[in-house]
Amino acid sequence: METISVFPKGLVQTVQGSAIALRGDDIDTDRIIPARYLKCVTFEHLGGHVFADDRKELRDKHPFNNNKSLTYSILIVNGNFGCGSSREHAPQALMRWGIRAIIGESFAEIFYGNCLALGIPCVTSASETIKQIQETVELNPFQEWKLDLCKKNFKSKDDIYFWPINIEDSSREMLIEGNWDATAKLVANKGILKEKLKKLPYLNNFKSI
Repeated sequence: METISVFPKGLVQTVQGSAIALRGDDIDTDRIIPARYLKCVTFEHLGGHVFADDRKELRDKHPFNNNKSLTYSILIVNGNFGCGSSREHAPQALMRWGIRAIIGESFAEIFYGNCLALGIPCVTSASETIKQIQETVELNPFQEWKLDLCKKNFKSKDDIYFWPINIEDSSREMLIEGNWDATAKLVANKGILKEKLKKLPYLNNFKSI
């Protein structure tokens, strides 16, 4: 699988593409990106090391080693995904591998927030629904899928398969209105920031005692 580095920009209302299922509860951030890769200065090459140890151990049995001709955009997981340490390298690695959205039973809180900061929606559904989605995705590896945050559903391009999904209202609003990118918001309002800086007493006209 080749890594890609196309970052989401602006509004995140839908995510389309192939989907990949990764089964198992409590998959932690150390499994997503092993600790030895945290020494990197930038996140640029993390995509090639995502699930490095699991993939080496399981070889062709690990879904991230299969169908190397495909680029997957949507990851289907189970419960408490992204638990463990709070390393932001985990969603960074997934994003650089190609993942643009994650559907699961539940997510660790900090991992969820780190994904949101990158414009990666983490949406949920009931346990049985997730299992159905995983089974369907595994049986249809070349199927095109669409996650619609506005309509709150996940379906196949041909509308044969359809499931409702859940997402926190505040997160959904940030994504579909493009307010998830804090850095972009700061840059867009640099004029206001400069004016504010001029009024801060501890940055201007400071006098030592």
